Amino acid sequence: MILKPGHQLILEGKENATDVQLSITVLNETKIVNGVETRIVEEKKTEDGELDEIAKNYYTICKPSNDIFNFGEEVDYYENGKIISHEGAWEAGVNGSMPGIVMPGKVELNSKYYQEIAPRVAEDRAEIISMTETVNTPVSTFDKVIKSEETNPLEPGSKDYKFYVKGIGFIKEESFKLMISPNPEIITLVKYLSPGSN
Repeated sequence: MILKPGHQLILEGKENATDVQLSITVLNETKIVNGVETRIVEEKKTEDGELDEIAKNYYTICKPSNDIFNFGEEVDYYENGKIISHEGAWEAGVNGSMPGIVMPGKVELNSKYYQEIAPRVAEDRAEIISMTETVNTPVSTFDKVIKSEETNPLEPGSKDYKFYVKGIGFIKEESFKLMISPNPEIITLVKYLSPGSN
């Protein structure tokens, strides 16, 4: 996961025959949450070209472990260009919420961690289930991809699978795949460091 301002990933896919685009941008903005300076990472989702959601996530890196902590998120859901809901918004230190780990600094197979700890609001959990996946995207084919399984006790039985590449970040979830490279030089470097990639 990259927290350098300006870093951007764009993924596209389909949800129930709807064309969906997800853009993830590390903003040159910070916010103090529960006494800690966090970096704002914006996720913008459109459905058939219409704005559906904007979420501003509050992340920070813990030294020296390099764990990336999630201190909450501001959420705006849209309909016909107007905000209709803030469902899922939370901040560490408010109503019993605490920081979660969005990505461990040292990734190990079968490691488990809470990504969000906001009682009855956001309780995502993740487990690293593979570190050797191969994923084909319109940008490139990647080897040594990390695969995580996400669950949420607020949605019993639901499971999501996300895929990450070192040096780039999030590249795939369900039908969503990386469509635009953050930097062609980074893609070349990642392929060089992962022999066998196309």
